[in-house]
Amino acid sequence: MAASQKNWKARLASLEKTAAASLARADVAPKLEKLQVRWLGRKGLLTQLLKELSRMSLADRRTLGPLAHRLKTDLTQQIEERKKRLRRESLQKKLQDISLDSSLPGVPCAVGSLHPITQVEREIVGVLSRLGFSVAQGPILETDEYNFQALNIPPDHPARDLQDTFYLADHPQLLLRTHTSPVQIRMLRAHRPPLRIAAPGRVFRHEATDASHGAVFHQVEGLYVDRRVCLADLKSTLAYLFRELLGPSTLLRFRPSYFPFTEPSAELDVGCLLCGGQGCSVCKKSGWLEMLGAGMVHPKVFEQAGYSGSEWSGFAFGMSVERLAMLKLRIPDIRLLYENDMRFLEQF
Repeated sequence: MAASQKNWKARLASLEKTAAASLARADVAPKLEKLQVRWLGRKGLLTQLLKELSRMSLADRRTLGPLAHRLKTDLTQQIEERKKRLRRESLQKKLQDISLDSSLPGVPCAVGSLHPITQVEREIVGVLSRLGFSVAQGPILETDEYNFQALNIPPDHPARDLQDTFYLADHPQLLLRTHTSPVQIRMLRAHRPPLRIAAPGRVFRHEATDASHGAVFHQVEGLYVDRRVCLADLKSTLAYLFRELLGPSTLLRFRPSYFPFTEPSAELDVGCLLCGGQGCSVCKKSGWLEMLGAGMVHPKVFEQAGYSGSEWSGFAFGMSVERLAMLKLRIPDIRLLYENDMRFLEQF
């Protein structure tokens, strides 16, 4: 055996012996880290020894290389096993210092629940589904065509005022829908009657926020189209809906109104349950709270959908989910629904 090979093997054996002794004394993780760097790091003792092999003959490398790599593998394995053992010992020591009573009940986990708006929205849709209405959806980002023109809202109508509608700066024909009525015209164009749908969703209006108004709120749109549908069908549907939601003794009031997409049109008021009709900030001291706008589908809307107004008739309505939630859950201020105060939300 050449002198250089013999010397190299002696140094490898010495390193193995020293490493085994040092490893046995390493009783904490930081010491193990230092030893690992000292032996196996980029400038470690074993790494330097392996580099010397490049200056030896091919025969020496074939003989000595496997010895060094086997030692490297063994040291890596021993260090990892030592680390695991130290972690187990540390955990056991911590557990011994903790007093546990396995007979005590566990700490209850908080369970989430549906937001009040979602609860009321689903209840509205549930009542309408019992009347044969199916759920329909539409996009929040709408076109001027569906949000206004196809619903018989002319260009000079106040609803188009920039103070009421959020338009996209770079796309003036796109806007955040101001009502759920665009779903109505989309369904009319996509399907043939008879048609009975409920369309829940968010809407957006540039309005000042107060106890009963918000810039972002939720509506449920209702649409029923068939032969010989009349105003009495609309009134009976809405009366059933609100008395199912608020109780059989709920006071309802229909008032004539105007909407471009219905004729005749009406608004439905509900007796304020918060003040019992005595007047409060929510009902603006009137004793009544406006809940929805409704009416018979305008003939021009049927024309936009390609329907014959002489053959088909129908009614439509759009109601605020937040206002119904305020009445049903006795919430005095609509802003409470959006403050994300867990103390408030946990009540429902």
